[in-house]
Amino acid sequence: MIKDFMFTSESVTEGHPDKLCDQISDAVVDNFLQQDPFSQVIAECAVSTAIVFIAARFASGGVVDFPKIARQVISQIGYDQAAFNGKSCSIVTSLRELPGEENCRCDEKTLSDEEIERIAVRNQVTVFGFACNQTPALMPLPLWLAHKLARKLTSVRLQKILPYLAPDGKTQVGVEFRNRIPYRIHSITVIASQNEEAVPTLRVLRNDIREAVIDSIFQDEPVRPDEKTRVFVNPDGPFLQGGPAVHSGLTGRKNAIDTYGEYARHSGSALSGKDPMRIDRMGAYAARYAAKNVVASGLADECEVQLSYSIGLARPVSIQVETFGTGKVPDAAIALLLERHCDFRLAGIIRAFNLRYLPATVKGGFFRKLAAYGHMGRMDIGLPWEVTDKAGIFAERSCS
Repeated sequence: MIKDFMFTSESVTEGHPDKLCDQISDAVVDNFLQQDPFSQVIAECAVSTAIVFIAARFASGGVVDFPKIARQVISQIGYDQAAFNGKSCSIVTSLRELPGEENCRCDEKTLSDEEIERIAVRNQVTVFGFACNQTPALMPLPLWLAHKLARKLTSVRLQKILPYLAPDGKTQVGVEFRNRIPYRIHSITVIASQNEEAVPTLRVLRNDIREAVIDSIFQDEPVRPDEKTRVFVNPDGPFLQGGPAVHSGLTGRKNAIDTYGEYARHSGSALSGKDPMRIDRMGAYAARYAAKNVVASGLADECEVQLSYSIGLARPVSIQVETFGTGKVPDAAIALLLERHCDFRLAGIIRAFNLRYLPATVKGGFFRKLAAYGHMGRMDIGLPWEVTDKAGIFAERSCS
């Protein structure tokens, strides 16, 4: 296994067209679940110049105004320019109402273990969860830093610290590792879009971003840029307006940003736009929960958990663990611990994480908050799959 290497991860702001689509899709999911926690919904979105397309299949007792939700999300993100804004863009929908499935209307909290066992998954998928001890959130450092830069880029825009910025932006951080431990910051890239009406000179923009975004983020980080770190701010020159007026977007196209920044594997399935009965979404959360508890327990410095599901079965057909040589006990022993102490059945995951009811209890919706800046490792939201309540059990059982 390679121990010395450089790894780069990227993030994007909430105004990036792909993330705009994710947020619209998850806002639709939230809206359905707020009205009917047993709603089934798959919502996908595409955006381009002055147009938004929403395709959805659903079975629900709720009634959702799709164009209204899309316009609200667009406006809240900050798109108010003539080229693209929530008031004047065209909204096209392709909607199909489906007959509800009886087993989708069961409240998992009231089901016996036998009844949980009878609720099978409806799609096949292999999902991955990952954790490592590089950051307080047990996430890979390159992605952690890229997300922090992206959030700060949005923050300085919304707080009018850099009022000329537009919502679209990208960040990238390269980290050098020695013996698989972060050693130094190799490179930093920030792409910031500007309002055409108030474009500063490129020199001013670069100085502003360096001071208000990059320096601010790294001042409290243990691994900081040094004199050899390569820093790029809009290296191709001004990026005017950005957003759907410049490049198109699609739900589910930023899987690496949503998960582990390519530092670890992830499923090819989109996470956003899916209700709790979709194992390709819920399984990814359960796998992250398992991996994080393994690392938190001290059983490994890095842990990747793989869960494979087949249609018609409640439990994963395979549970695999890889600790990349950092495990304190054999990987097979950790897999056995997970199988004994984690419920990877779909209904069990929904019950443990309370996923049907969170959209109604979290102000502004629950799933939409996940649609920008990552579904994993979030410390700004109380995510049930980020809890490390199994760490003590794992540590105790591994010693017995």
